[in-house]
Amino acid sequence: MRQLAPALRTRRMTAADLPGVMEIEKEAFTNPWSLEMVKKELTQEWSTVLLLEESMPWGWELRAFAIFWVVADEVHVLNVATHVASRRRGFGRRLMDEVLATGRARACMLATLEVRRSNAAAIALYESLGFRVVGMRPSYYSDNREDAAVMIMDL
Repeated sequence: MRQLAPALRTRRMTAADLPGVMEIEKEAFTNPWSLEMVKKELTQEWSTVLLLEESMPWGWELRAFAIFWVVADEVHVLNVATHVASRRRGFGRRLMDEVLATGRARACMLATLEVRRSNAAAIALYESLGFRVVGMRPSYYSDNREDAAVMIMDL
């Protein structure tokens, strides 16, 4: 029997999605964004919160989300998270492909992001998409003063 790929969709977040997004945010990060911070992203014209959902027999299940800004000719990725139970299934890659496609469709020339220096899995994903490390932001993360790797990608 041939295993079929799961039915996936991406869509923009609405206020009704806040509980699911906050659940993923809190389990994914040691210093998660607050509800107010995520809510504010829904009101900024330059900001997009993109969701990735998987079709299940009972409906669509949230698997991952990304928050990014499109400013001038640049996509700046602020936050990407995958539900803990859904990791290592390609959802982060699929979502980042959509983020980058959005940037290209809006005539962006560059994508940027910061990632914890110790987050080898995320860095490997971003490098496989074409990002490269161009510098470090010392003591960038307030919870433990960890450095952030600054990564860019030409679109």
